[in-house]
Amino acid sequence: MNLSRRAALAAPLLAAPLVARAQGAFPNRPITIQISFPAGGATDVQMRSLAEAATRAFNQQVIIDNRPGAGGTLPAANIKNARPDGYTLAQFALPAIRLPFMQRMAFNPRTDFTPVIHVTGYLFMTCVRAESPYRTWADLVADARARPGQLRIGNTGANGTPHLTLIDLAERERIDVVHVPFRGEADAVPSLMGGHIEASGTGSGVIELIQQNRLRPLNVWSRERSPKLPDVPTLRELGHDMVVTSPYGIVGPLGMEPAVVRTLHDGFRAALHDPAHVSTLARLDMPLEYLNSDDYAAFIQRTADEEEARVNRLGLRG
Repeated sequence: MNLSRRAALAAPLLAAPLVARAQGAFPNRPITIQISFPAGGATDVQMRSLAEAATRAFNQQVIIDNRPGAGGTLPAANIKNARPDGYTLAQFALPAIRLPFMQRMAFNPRTDFTPVIHVTGYLFMTCVRAESPYRTWADLVADARARPGQLRIGNTGANGTPHLTLIDLAERERIDVVHVPFRGEADAVPSLMGGHIEASGTGSGVIELIQQNRLRPLNVWSRERSPKLPDVPTLRELGHDMVVTSPYGIVGPLGMEPAVVRTLHDGFRAALHDPAHVSTLARLDMPLEYLNSDDYAAFIQRTADEEEARVNRLGLRG
């Protein structure tokens, strides 16, 4: 065999490892994160800011895909059987951990996903219109007691955290109210401002409306008062030992390669601490709550235990 023929046969063999390495580099195409709520709410704003920072970290586009509905569980259900290649991920909202204990679901939050990173939680509150006669939470409670079954309180989705928290609060206050679920904060707030409901459980996406004197918060559900709303009492100050932040992170399908998980974790950790994203969190009054992949996995297990106990305590199992 002449030298030129040998060189021709050897060239593909020599090039193959280089091609394999190039094809195997992760990520080498866009990454999609499905999120649980529609465009315009606090989740959408925060996750799009994170995606922009992650796009810089990965040098690949990170796309946000809004999948509202089903109580915040659609992203988890959608990605359960996706290819575990790291390109399809989900925001793992608290309802995705809770609802499988309330009704039959297509996934098990304890076993069906690969935790990547924990991100943040919400500042929740109960809001009314600025022109509402309710100046305080006590005003709302008094009216609800005087008119049982007539006061309408919205929430960001059936069986979501605001919905269950408001059910819990109503029981603690011994009031009979109508709970009105929406598809997210972006749908609930216009209904509140239009007078179709008297109050709503909302996230921190409404802070600008509060600052514009278009909405009035009656309480916040965090451990301490919000720096942006220093005059608004916490539920604990109102006599209820409740702290509700509905933390969430990012997960992928079960079976992802450890090296891919590490790459995703490292890129999202950089994005989480990116100044532009930190600024978005501060604007929304949302805490930076980083957990690495192993710690987030342990957190999911603990939270599943707590949510299962809560569902049983409130008698919500279907």
